[in-house]
Amino acid sequence: MDIYAIQALHGLVYGMLLFMVASGLTLVFGMMGVLNLANASFYMLGAYMAYTITLYLGSFWLSLVVGPLVVGLLGVVIERFLLRKAHERGHVAELLLTFGLFYVIGELVRLIWGSNPLPVAVPDILKGDIPLFGMTYPYYRLFILCFSSLILVVMALVLMKTRIGILVRAAVSDAEMVDSLGTNVPLVFMGVFGGGAALAGMAGVIAAPFLSTYPGMGLDVLMDCFVIIVIGGFGSLFGALLSAVMIGELQSFGVLWIPRLALVFQFLFMAVVLIVRPTGLLGEKE
Repeated sequence: MDIYAIQALHGLVYGMLLFMVASGLTLVFGMMGVLNLANASFYMLGAYMAYTITLYLGSFWLSLVVGPLVVGLLGVVIERFLLRKAHERGHVAELLLTFGLFYVIGELVRLIWGSNPLPVAVPDILKGDIPLFGMTYPYYRLFILCFSSLILVVMALVLMKTRIGILVRAAVSDAEMVDSLGTNVPLVFMGVFGGGAALAGMAGVIAAPFLSTYPGMGLDVLMDCFVIIVIGGFGSLFGALLSAVMIGELQSFGVLWIPRLALVFQFLFMAVVLIVRPTGLLGEKE
């Protein structure tokens, strides 16, 4: 039974990491109907920021602050000068733009940092293991779980208890009505897009010592995030949380039980959910 408890913890850690990447993506889609494929590239950029800052400045904690800020600022610039113009031409143009940005950023990463994996050292304070369930478990994985849970609590408080959160939730439900009431919806969208990019970058920073840093890491997480927002429901933040944890557990136990089919389970689960509930588990929009 101990091995199952450890696998469940593995799945929870990875699921919460996926949630940080998918949360911004699902909010952006809920507000503007934009499936932002470039979000996975922001995750990858966060990891490379962690590598660079840790290498030259020797501080992982500094990268945890600077990395998301830089990636979030990049997201704001992309939304303001590229995505906003594409939005006027419809969703197909937006999808093509974000798809192209995904590959452009990927190629720039290869040109700057190369194609080889680049390890990021775990901070000294988080090195080592802790006895857990009759086995040992890395401190750093527990840090990922605690940190991502803290981010979840902060997001919930912002969305539920602040005026900004009320505007964001209202724009997700009915952007046209919010705009007609005098709120600058494009500005709200720019903030959400930049915030989503920053969250993805933050996830990349904390994933770097956990999963290593390599050019294909964005593509690896892209499909998982797509499955998460489909299962959870487009535009539903708590649906994204629920489905991210489910996908994390499916992958964790899939590797334990049937390694060759581990990646298939999430797609089978998505198919079942779409058959039973086409809008997703907690979908807010048809």
